[in-house]
Amino acid sequence: MGAARIKKGDSVVVLSGKDKGRTGTVSKVSPKDGKIVVEGINIAARHRKPSQANPQGGIDRFEAPMHICKVAVADPKDGKPTRVRFEEHDGKKVRVAVKSGEKIDG
Repeated sequence: MGAARIKKGDSVVVLSGKDKGRTGTVSKVSPKDGKIVVEGINIAARHRKPSQANPQGGIDRFEAPMHICKVAVADPKDGKPTRVRFEEHDGKKVRVAVKSGEKIDG
């Protein structure tokens, strides 16, 4: 596995699905599963029966993981989706937005 193109804390744009076009911040990445969790995106609801732990029951809403291919990094310049390229700057490997050429990290 190479360097991560999408990391925790990145601003990403959803490319497909019910939240297409929405932007959010990555809160969790699971490279092994190829999944990602984005704050406020892909909200799933689970109807819970009353139990001893939760005597009230009700509907649980949470951010479900989604496949990494469904999101793209938001360009730091205009916020539109872009691919990520790796370049060497001062002996350090940095991520660069393909569209604008802007550095993504630092």
